[in-house]
Amino acid sequence: MDYRELITVEPGKRGGKPCVRGLRITVTDVLEYLASGMTPEQIVEDFPDLTLEDIRACLAFAADRERGLTVVPHP
Repeated sequence: MDYRELITVEPGKRGGKPCVRGLRITVTDVLEYLASGMTPEQIVEDFPDLTLEDIRACLAFAADRERGLTVVPHP
């Protein structure tokens, strides 16, 4: 999925954190809802401005970031 159309970064909004379509809902917010056990359908129900595609975009964004992480082994 190409999340670049859906995930935006604006310096003056939410401290410049990646947000969904310019809304004040960050990728981190969505990931935390999922991690807490909410389903994508429950998130969309609680936040009607979001779509299931937005949720998938957040996951794709997080996966892309994870691919770029470098782990330094602990001595």
